[in-house]
Amino acid sequence: MAQVLEFKLPDLGEGLTEAEIVRWLVAVGDVVAVDQPVVEVETAKAMVEVPCPYGGVVTARYGEEGTELPVGAPLITVAVGSPDSVGPAGETAAEAEGSGNVLVGYGTQAPARRRRRVRAQLTAANGTAATGTAPAAPAPAPPRAPAPVAPEPPAPSGPVPVISPLVRKLARDNGVELHALRGTGPDGLILRADVEAALRAEATAPAPAPVPAPTTTAHPEATRIPLKGVRGAVAEKLSRSRREIPDATCWVDADATELLRARAAMNAAGAPKISLVALLARICAAALARFPELNSYVDTEAREVVRLPGVHLGFAAQTERGLVVPVVRDAHTRDAESLTAEFARLTEAARAGRLTPGELTGGTFTLNNYGVFGVDGSTPIINHPEAAMLGVGRIVPKPWVHEGELAVRQVVQLSLTFDHRVCDGGTAGGFLRYVADCVEQPAVLLRTV
Repeated sequence: MAQVLEFKLPDLGEGLTEAEIVRWLVAVGDVVAVDQPVVEVETAKAMVEVPCPYGGVVTARYGEEGTELPVGAPLITVAVGSPDSVGPAGETAAEAEGSGNVLVGYGTQAPARRRRRVRAQLTAANGTAATGTAPAAPAPAPPRAPAPVAPEPPAPSGPVPVISPLVRKLARDNGVELHALRGTGPDGLILRADVEAALRAEATAPAPAPVPAPTTTAHPEATRIPLKGVRGAVAEKLSRSRREIPDATCWVDADATELLRARAAMNAAGAPKISLVALLARICAAALARFPELNSYVDTEAREVVRLPGVHLGFAAQTERGLVVPVVRDAHTRDAESLTAEFARLTEAARAGRLTPGELTGGTFTLNNYGVFGVDGSTPIINHPEAAMLGVGRIVPKPWVHEGELAVRQVVQLSLTFDHRVCDGGTAGGFLRYVADCVEQPAVLLRTV
């Protein structure tokens, strides 16, 4: 007798509470192997292929492509095992041993608690149910409790079937009463789509009577774009940064002529080409070694500044899915050639939507080259919970006093936004001045590293 096991959407890390189904990789009736990817989902961080810890026949899929599912919701059910593979405790070998593939918050080395088990008897000959007289589908879906017909909304005092804090926040911010909604998720679970549908219905419902309103409130003809996915994650992170971090910004113009000449000389030597951002990353790593206060974060609960031993350098990358910040691990240990290769790899993965959550988290300092957009300066918002971000504007020819004479030089504006809790203006100014000195005279970097 086979056993039908339910595989739920696992926690994909970094506190993500939901994911959108982008593409199913298997169909009902397919045979899957242990740890075979079964679905591609998009989180607020990246596109992720989710492997199934069970091997067997897919008997059901939950959710169409484009549907958002909360963590813990059923993804698929798989009929696994045979009469010989069921142990004395009713576990199949696949369930007892696990696949060994561990996702964040979901370990397959041991069976999950309270896993719903639905047993189905399959014949090896034709795959029909052994307990019924009528032929069944080759891979019958597990029986589910019938949905109640036209249930009344729960009373305000009863529990609300919603588990996602993001859904609760969306409803709270927009004045939606969750008790009045009927969830479309498993077992009546209220999803983000249910709240958004209520908001759309409210926006399109005719007003009982026209009343004067401020010009910023009532725009029934406006297009509403939900803050979800990458854009929603960016909005939340930037808002949190502004709420929690008392930031300040200082900036300076620097003559980048010699840095560009040094790069040209390095690239003319026949070795792999060195990118400008790699040289700036080297300068940042050297500056953070001299000013470690800026390679830190504030532990608000402990009321402590936590200085970090290594530099994991984030860099802003604009993609079709929005702004993402990939992280170069151990940037302080890499040379210019290694940094160039890693920047190129992460940028390509970002544009293709293949970055993993681990490649988008854990940064300690961010380098933001907004000069690629043709602007000179900016006051960047710190990438929470980091303590600082260096912004680099475009490099353009400008009049500049060089060696006592007026000349046309390649000038760049550098800006540093920093958390005023971790240091004062003297430290921030010293950091920025050191960066500018390295840009103007790259030999300074050689003397100090």
